[in-house]
Amino acid sequence: MLKVAIHGASGKMGQAIVRLAANERAQVVGAIVSRGSSRIGRDVGELAGTGTIGVAMSDDTSAGLLGADVVIDFSRPEALPRLLHLAMRAKVAVVSGTTRLDGTCERLLEEAAQHVPVLWSPNTSIGIHVLAEIAASAARRLGPGYDVEIVEVHHRAKVDAPSGTAVRLAEALREARGGEGAAALADVHGREGNVGPRKANELGIFAVRGGDVIGDHTVHLLGPGERLELTHRATSRDLFARGALRAAWHLHGKPPGRYTMADVIGG
Repeated sequence: MLKVAIHGASGKMGQAIVRLAANERAQVVGAIVSRGSSRIGRDVGELAGTGTIGVAMSDDTSAGLLGADVVIDFSRPEALPRLLHLAMRAKVAVVSGTTRLDGTCERLLEEAAQHVPVLWSPNTSIGIHVLAEIAASAARRLGPGYDVEIVEVHHRAKVDAPSGTAVRLAEALREARGGEGAAALADVHGREGNVGPRKANELGIFAVRGGDVIGDHTVHLLGPGERLELTHRATSRDLFARGALRAAWHLHGKPPGRYTMADVIGG
């Protein structure tokens, strides 16, 4: 049984992990929430709707890591540095899906990886990472004669654009094309007015917001007389929780280092 602490336990992703942990052969042993949260002291299982599991939510990160093999983090960028410092000290592996990290967080992820296994991903869906592999292969094989665009759709409450997943897909496509300098794909986030013909090296990334869409991502590869549209649609947040738990299992027993969802899929 894998012993898991959750950082950001009162959020939607934290609650999903609590609900699914048992089915993924994992035991929740710590539930960490933000300082001053109204949920402190409440059983995390009750909040998630699974019934009492004997783990009270706490804003004491050190205490929440006790006995854990892996901590799964879905929180805020400003909360991640403290978690990484304490996880290094406690020798607890880290799976993080927190997005919009700054340079400090990026450096701390690298530092933590010298002491414990670390996996950071803006999207823990297994399917999205398979999509990235397929899209990169298609872009590479079709060549520069095919234009590449990404369209992502999310619910109206999403505060960032483009999504971290769209950014990751763009990175995979840029790597696949392998251009440098003027030949490298250049991100375009909007077109308006007399912008002229599309440049060969443009990589359009467009965000649509509305309703309660969990997350749709489509990679368009458009060539002369034909086009490919490769799409991933998320229909439940549970898929991200399952991916995070699978990643946690992948890190269990591994040596310190940086790991990716591609490692999880391959392993």
